[in-house]
Amino acid sequence: MIEAILTIGGIGLISSLGLGIAAKKFAVEIDPKIEAVDNALPGVNCGACGFAGCHGFAEAVVAGLAEVNGCLAGGESVACKVAALMGVEAGAVDKMIARLMCQGGINKTKLKYQYMGINDCQAANLLAGGNKACAFGCLGLGSCAWVCPVEAIKISDDGLALVDEGLCIGCGKCVDICPKNVIKLAPHNQAVTVLCNSVDKGALVRKQCQIGCIGCMKCKKVCPEDAVSINSFLAHIDPDKCSSCGACVKNCPTKCIRSI
Repeated sequence: MIEAILTIGGIGLISSLGLGIAAKKFAVEIDPKIEAVDNALPGVNCGACGFAGCHGFAEAVVAGLAEVNGCLAGGESVACKVAALMGVEAGAVDKMIARLMCQGGINKTKLKYQYMGINDCQAANLLAGGNKACAFGCLGLGSCAWVCPVEAIKISDDGLALVDEGLCIGCGKCVDICPKNVIKLAPHNQAVTVLCNSVDKGALVRKQCQIGCIGCMKCKKVCPEDAVSINSFLAHIDPDKCSSCGACVKNCPTKCIRSI
């Protein structure tokens, strides 16, 4: 019995020593600069930078394959830290946030049928494009909220995805999963926005939704900066030209243009 115990113990000791030697011999050296950059990142591993998590981005930065300001989640503060570690200038960081281009909740838009399926927008979209009469509106079943890494999206009682722009890191995961393409990334300082996604003609929009863009061109006519254009019956605002004067907001008959 004692001999068996000693034998097993000896095997265990020899194995441990062997593993220890192997670990030292085959250990992969970690570049201290990569570790420093990785520690400066927020650690949300959202993938918005285009790399596999924060560590992948850190490796890319040190290798010269990514810009120091490429961390969307970290914004300007993280960009400055990473730039300092790399000995370069951070450059301008244009923060982007997710924005729902729809206000057509269940109280303001018509429904084609009562949806009784699972709470998943992609699944609902497979059933005749969802239950809303507007083919371009938010289905409000929360697929975007589930993939948000910082819990910046909640579903309202009216069936709309509400984005907390203070929490949003602009990773784009909600944009990618939305089957209606109704969530867009927009500059965080873009105050005036057309909160509609429909490219149907105005007459049809009026039948479907109380608050959709009807392409009436009133916003374009009153804009002093020529910042508004109408494409496929939907108004678009150029954030580089817009002065946030509010003329389009005041003159929009359906109130689909809002000052955020």
